[in-house]
Amino acid sequence: MTSHDISRRSAVSAAAVTATAALLPLASAPAALADSTTPAASAAPSHPAGPRPAFLHGVASGDPLPDGVLLWTRVTPTPDAAPGSGRGPAVEVGWQVAEDADFARVVAHGTVTATAATDHTVKADVRGLRPATGYFFRFTVTADGGDRVHSPTARTRTTPAHDAATTGVRFGVVSCANWEAGHFSAYRHLAERRDLDAVFHLGDYIYEYASGAYPKPKYVVRPHAPAHEIVTLADYRTRHGRYKTDPALQALHHAHPVVAIWDDHEFANDTWTGGAENHTPGAEGDWTARFAAAKQAYFEWMPVRTSVQGTTYRRLRFGRLADLHLLDLRSFRSQQVKAGSGKVDDPERTITGRAQLDWLKQGLASSDTTWRLVGNPVMVSPVTFGALPAHLLEPIAELLGLPSGGITINADQWDGYTDDRRELIAHLADRAIRNTVFLTGDIHMAWACDVPKKAATYPLSSSVATEFVVTSVSSDNLDDILHVAPQTVSLAAATALRASNRHVKWIDMDSHGYGVLDVTAEQAQMDYYVVSDKTDPAATSSWTRSYRTRSGTQQVERADGPVR
Repeated sequence: MTSHDISRRSAVSAAAVTATAALLPLASAPAALADSTTPAASAAPSHPAGPRPAFLHGVASGDPLPDGVLLWTRVTPTPDAAPGSGRGPAVEVGWQVAEDADFARVVAHGTVTATAATDHTVKADVRGLRPATGYFFRFTVTADGGDRVHSPTARTRTTPAHDAATTGVRFGVVSCANWEAGHFSAYRHLAERRDLDAVFHLGDYIYEYASGAYPKPKYVVRPHAPAHEIVTLADYRTRHGRYKTDPALQALHHAHPVVAIWDDHEFANDTWTGGAENHTPGAEGDWTARFAAAKQAYFEWMPVRTSVQGTTYRRLRFGRLADLHLLDLRSFRSQQVKAGSGKVDDPERTITGRAQLDWLKQGLASSDTTWRLVGNPVMVSPVTFGALPAHLLEPIAELLGLPSGGITINADQWDGYTDDRRELIAHLADRAIRNTVFLTGDIHMAWACDVPKKAATYPLSSSVATEFVVTSVSSDNLDDILHVAPQTVSLAAATALRASNRHVKWIDMDSHGYGVLDVTAEQAQMDYYVVSDKTDPAATSSWTRSYRTRSGTQQVERADGPVR
């Protein structure tokens, strides 16, 4: 097993269902639930029975559609049936979708079977619902004594009808949640909002490292499970299970549908098609087997539909206002090359794979919506690092996983695959495709950027798109690495980076938090929020900056405050 001082980045088959009862109109925002982070109480058994099944990992929904949504949970049928154990009997699980939190008006229901073969996780791909409507859902199992055990009750929401003239949509945006580095307060604050249509998770939902590998042992806030680096299917299942016990993460899933894509740490640091930086075949086995195990666990434990390719690239739509193109930038990419190497321009190398790039280009060109949103795990905007002073060059290189002696680009981002980026940017320019907004995570910093046609001559050359990058939920950023106060040393680094990259309008290298993206016909605005202390589970949240792009401009500008 290799040693890794830092790695920053770098982030099913559905059951057959039936819909019943005529669907009545719902208010646009469901009423607030009681505390949904605590499993719902059930009646005491009427006579002695064996161990009761439990919903210890919450419930979730994802990939909403105009007429449906994907529901998820995990049942623990017996105490020994822990995640990754392979133990526990099969159990029939009922699910319900209702217009009210008391389930007096159930509109869809069905059953699925939880077995050890899928780590006792289940999904129900519900259809027959109304567009742009809030619903409540829950799961149930029957204990040995005949009593019904209910899961927590949660909310979800369908998307607008395909041709609906939607006036606005609003999304939470998050990335990079390292269990050992801190608590997930960002999730809790998003869960408390009642104005979101969904939450986008842009990757690094889990981290694969051994306990104390990242961050170092003295900075570990809470230990991973398992304690060793995860390699096998049982390992990945156990790690997913540990994450799903977090109360803030459960609250997020109980409050909003989550639209997720993976990045590298769902597998191993700096994943590419044939391996990863954090994978040594002799010590950690066959990469193909490890990748398959990680992928299987991901689809078992996440409320995500698998595409026909068995990846996470797929497309969602929000009326005539916006469509969302979700990218998988790990399954098809070529191996990373040395930063600054001329090999980054090799047209034989790819970050997307030919089929996915063609799919993205076709989708952007044929879109009839006002906005084209791209869920993009790693930065697409070009970034050079030539003007940094020596005392800042090394820690920023460490943060980005780069060599410390003279760097020009981050070869794990689109910077390391310039031919794919050139082709995509040329496509946007040549087809005059407007209002493309890249939504990005991965880098543990917040950025607001124009995406220039030619960075070297910007702003004389045009901008073809914009990019909003959200910081990490908890993973280390610059002040964490240097162990200094935030917004001190980083200010010089941010100034130097902006001077070298004129299309970059803003960088925050120190904060942890989340974004809220508000989209209307006139503009797309990202409001950036930060948490007070990632080591405090009760951390507060505050707004810090907002940037927007007005329709037709392909440029970002600062906004005075968050959208109300």
